[in-house]
Amino acid sequence: MIRRALITGSFDPITYGHIDIINRAASMFDELVIGIIKNPRKGGLFTIEERTEMIEDLFKDRPEISVDSFQGLLADYVNPRDLCAVVRGLRTEKDFAYEIEMAQVNQQLFREGVESVFLMARPEYSIVSSSNVREIVSVGGTPPEGMVPDKILQKMKEKYAQKG
Repeated sequence: MIRRALITGSFDPITYGHIDIINRAASMFDELVIGIIKNPRKGGLFTIEERTEMIEDLFKDRPEISVDSFQGLLADYVNPRDLCAVVRGLRTEKDFAYEIEMAQVNQQLFREGVESVFLMARPEYSIVSSSNVREIVSVGGTPPEGMVPDKILQKMKEKYAQKG
């Protein structure tokens, strides 16, 4: 039996913290789906298509990792698919408080056999967030080494230059 898991997020942009959690989750399951959440209330820096393309490029040599996108209830995405777990990364106690509440609600909505799995961020990634990176780059700064891959940073700079 193949064990498939889902890791969700906006990944706008994907950071080294995300990449670390994805790699660690991929080692725990046979297949891992990176589910990009479409939030119509958030504009985002990158379109869903751009995020998908960047993430697929980062993991192009990892056939066990695929990318998809969805909007709406997580359970509506999870339940009809052959998934055994939803993976979430945690950086701080604030993340934990939010994620545990969401997991408890989702557990009521998930079909039987779907588990929530939490992976703690490594200390070097505990301050890395997409919003921090966007803020730094939006004002012309360069994030500290280890926040985002160079090719993602370049795409961010190009995107902000287009916006003016």
